Amino acid sequence: MDLKLHNFFRSSTSTRVRAALNIKGLPFEYVPYVLRDGETRTPEYLGRNRQGLVPTLERGDGVNLTQSLAIIEWLEEVRPEPALLPKDIDDRAWVRSLAYMVACEIHPLNNLRVLFRLRDQFGADEEAQKKWFTHWVILTFDAFEAELVGAGQSGTCCLGDTPTLADICLYAQVWNNKRFGIPVETWPAIERIFKHLDAIPAFADAAPPKQPDAAQAQPDRRVT
Repeated sequence: MDLKLHNFFRSSTSTRVRAALNIKGLPFEYVPYVLRDGETRTPEYLGRNRQGLVPTLERGDGVNLTQSLAIIEWLEEVRPEPALLPKDIDDRAWVRSLAYMVACEIHPLNNLRVLFRLRDQFGADEEAQKKWFTHWVILTFDAFEAELVGAGQSGTCCLGDTPTLADICLYAQVWNNKRFGIPVETWPAIERIFKHLDAIPAFADAAPPKQPDAAQAQPDRRVT
């Protein structure tokens, strides 16, 4: 399968897809973009992804897939094993609910476009942006932690000992949190799972610091 991943090393959505591709054992060509330089707003890239966002997974037949969760679901269908969604229908719904807590409740409020709007329209400086970012993380991570503990289904991963879509989303979000100085130790269950995932090559190799464009990047807390 000929795949190119158009992405940005700090992007949590890109981290999700990198991890999923690694877990599925699918090699891909890494195509980096510098978001702050507007590289995803060019006519060429907009022809690939009309929202001008990352990641975009380009297939060998020229089809471009967008939106990280949709890409991961596509990967799950074309490469069912190892599975990222459990077979049991109730477990599958629970895993999706955890993933959506991150993808739908934290990320849309804290991505680059929102932080830029806070800065440009409301004059929010870096400290104000950090407070905004931290608020939404804490609100959702408190609930995520309580769900893990209350459901009693987690082992080394969110559900038992096998990584799922929930772990992919959680892992990527914790890396974003690190840039804003949010200590994962606040949530013991999340911390335990993150440390386990970070020791798995498929996850560790998807982490932002491991990407080829990370070494050339300037320090930046902004997120995508």
